[in-house]
Amino acid sequence: MRETPIYYYSSSSGLVRTFAEHLQRPVFNLAEREVRTSEVDGPWVLLTPSYKSGNATNDTIPEAVKRFLRKPANRRAMVGVMGSGNRNFGRYYQQAARDIARASGRPILLEFELSGTPWDVAECRRIMADLDAALDRSEPPSEAV
Repeated sequence: MRETPIYYYSSSSGLVRTFAEHLQRPVFNLAEREVRTSEVDGPWVLLTPSYKSGNATNDTIPEAVKRFLRKPANRRAMVGVMGSGNRNFGRYYQQAARDIARASGRPILLEFELSGTPWDVAECRRIMADLDAALDRSEPPSEAV
């Protein structure tokens, strides 16, 4: 069974990277240019933080995430969104994940604060295992040669 990869963006704080690295599955950091400019080869999940400085005109979606999503193939293959946020952002908490989910029509699979808790990591592993199984069942059978 294919493990659905997670493409994530993590700033220099490393909070999202720490969470992603605990998931025990393929993860790719969109802060790296070669990842950000790549094209996916199958279904994938986005993990994005939200950033907000209190100015309502500031966008909460990291630029690296926007660049990755500019490729039509990447947008089409995205099957879900997860968000990391900071409750100090008030109404902008999880805004990036929610905006991307709304614009793409994809579900939010998980939201957590900062780098998450051990429960958040375990819940994400469970969600992703369920997603892998569902995607595996939906794959058309390969044709015999």
